[in-house]
Amino acid sequence: MNDMSPEKKERSRLAKWSRRGFIGAGVLAGGGLLIGIGVRPGNPIGKLSSKVAPGADEQLVNSWVKIDTNNIVTAIVPHCEMGQGAHSVLAQMLADELDADWSKVNVMQAPTDGSYIVTDTARMFVAPFTMNAADWIEPTWNGLFTQIGRLADAMLTGGSSSIRTTGQYQMRVAGAAARKMLVGAAADEWGVPASEIETRDSTLIHAASGRQASYAEFATAAAEQPMDQTPELKSPDQYRLIGKSKARTDIPAKVDGTAKFGIDAAPEGVDYAYAASVRPPVPGTRVASMDASKAQTMAGVLQILNMGDFVAVVADSYWQAQQALGQIDVTWTEAESPIRSTQDQFAAYARALDEAGATGGEEAAAKGDAQAALESAAIVIEAEYKAPYLAHAPMEPINCTAQVIYGKCDVWTSTQVPLMVRSALSDALGISKDDITVHHPYLGGSFGRRLEAVYAVMAARVAQATGYPVKSIWSREEDTQKALYRPAELSRFKGGLDENGALVAYDNVFTQRHDPAEASVPGIYAIPNTSVRVAEAPLHLPFAAWRSVDHSQHGFFIESFIDEAAHAAGSDPMDYRMAMVSGSPRHVAVLEKLREMSRWDTPGAQGTAKGVAIVESFGTIVAEVIDVDMSSGKPKMLNAWAVCDAGYVVNPDGFANQIEGGIVFGLTAAMYGELDLEDGAIVQSNFHDYKMLRIDETPNIEVAVINSGIVPIGGAGEPGLPPAAPALTNAIFAATGRRLRDLPIAKQFT
Repeated sequence: MNDMSPEKKERSRLAKWSRRGFIGAGVLAGGGLLIGIGVRPGNPIGKLSSKVAPGADEQLVNSWVKIDTNNIVTAIVPHCEMGQGAHSVLAQMLADELDADWSKVNVMQAPTDGSYIVTDTARMFVAPFTMNAADWIEPTWNGLFTQIGRLADAMLTGGSSSIRTTGQYQMRVAGAAARKMLVGAAADEWGVPASEIETRDSTLIHAASGRQASYAEFATAAAEQPMDQTPELKSPDQYRLIGKSKARTDIPAKVDGTAKFGIDAAPEGVDYAYAASVRPPVPGTRVASMDASKAQTMAGVLQILNMGDFVAVVADSYWQAQQALGQIDVTWTEAESPIRSTQDQFAAYARALDEAGATGGEEAAAKGDAQAALESAAIVIEAEYKAPYLAHAPMEPINCTAQVIYGKCDVWTSTQVPLMVRSALSDALGISKDDITVHHPYLGGSFGRRLEAVYAVMAARVAQATGYPVKSIWSREEDTQKALYRPAELSRFKGGLDENGALVAYDNVFTQRHDPAEASVPGIYAIPNTSVRVAEAPLHLPFAAWRSVDHSQHGFFIESFIDEAAHAAGSDPMDYRMAMVSGSPRHVAVLEKLREMSRWDTPGAQGTAKGVAIVESFGTIVAEVIDVDMSSGKPKMLNAWAVCDAGYVVNPDGFANQIEGGIVFGLTAAMYGELDLEDGAIVQSNFHDYKMLRIDETPNIEVAVINSGIVPIGGAGEPGLPPAAPALTNAIFAATGRRLRDLPIAKQFT
């Protein structure tokens, strides 16, 4: 008998997204699946037409492109849109290769179907060396990762991967393949060589005969053409849309209020009830008993459920459900975790680091002999840094509308992982995945919060138990206190400087390594002797990916320590970093541009100072300078400058928007982000005590981009975040001489 709780099952499912999980899935796939199974981008149009092109006036050319009789091209996008602009940019990449008329391009969210797994996201995470494979081996790699992706429910939006994987290797390929199919169909009809047909603005042109036709005229015939899995893609000098700032396709509907988010969506023409729920305040506990006598008599209450791992009220309105929930007296089982407070958590971490000592723990990276270099160093510096637990706090509340009837289940929810949600629902409800439909509209932010399925499973279980279609909404308090979190972390450093001030020894031991593995390694810096180790320690709260994942902690740790090394060496922090990356022209170029843009060498007004940090994450180098005013005794951020090298930027405005958002998110966490534990439960509950950075506190932000041409290209959604906190704390040190090694900042200046 499987006695795993839904949350434990979900965390187990999430493990599939680790490198080990993917490799394990690959073993299950078997050698016979290596031979060209699955195509990139695929063309099972018979299966998909009823889902994505049901109208008589539209033709599915391949899995990712449909064309209607008005010559409207629709890009079918597998990633979710949660404010990052992925839908628009992915369509832009497809449309460029297709030579489509951008004014007549629409975007459609792909349905929850295994045909829309993001194969190349799996490849990027697990085996990046297979990207840009030669044509002869490409079908093999693609076939393998198609199978792995299906096993891992790899229809996912996260890891700053949408543009650099699906966009680069699936949407562009889909556009180029569709264009070739359209040209082939026209060539057959006109009796001319395909090489003589040009394409422009969704039009096929044969100049020699003067013939031309819209894509719509040949869409049906094109769908019958063979599809090239590895069509020739454009070179940068041929781009018409890629590299240009095109307006986002989702903005008009979001401005006029017609856009549908998860919380807006529901079954059409069906009356549904509302559900409010309460989960255990301490992880690992369950309902011991409950007294619902007061709630049962309240207006609008339809049913009260003890689901074992949560209590739910179903009512005519959400307000009635929430009010009744507050009148239920729930007793929870005793927690087994010895960690009851924030102090307990960090004490456990400290013990783990003490036990690891100078050489213990699991090796994360090693080069040279760090211990010997420390012993012979002219100067030895030491530092310890702390990062707290953090919540995701997306603005759209966690929600799911569920209907379970006649052995079938439909859910409407904001999710980053629709196929994973479908599998989790199948496990929880005992319903075949073929009888489950996950409708996933726009997300009102996520930042990793909606990479799990617990909230959807809870809603569906309530719907199944009551027989009512229900819209389940989590209160802000419930989501702040009983969700998944960025882990708290403790990190200790020792550094050895030679007589010239160069950092020649680097020793770091820390707790809680998750993903990506390279986040904890100072890989951009030329340090001859390094030892990076992780000490395993208990983690009280369940964790999940949080915007930039481990880079959010280690960016702060590493860049703070490098700044301390620069100070110990008596060097300018910018000069010190430039010397340490002198062997990497990309990093040097980024810092040089940042120095110029931020006017680094020009002193500011009295009481002000600048701090710098540089982090490479998700394939993108981002260096930032924060300008802070400490004249009032408290930090006031004046300006933030960022220079980025992602290889090549598809949509400059969209890219800059994401970097700006990452900076604001990072500065919010740096200034205010913290979750405290008391009696094993989270103290903070809403935005009054889990604060967001207000607009009048936000610095002016300027972003510059360097297109170095490096492939594969980098991401945008997360790389702006990791340098923000250390750039700010380094600026505070430059202004005050006070080194901050513990976050958040604001409470240290009350």
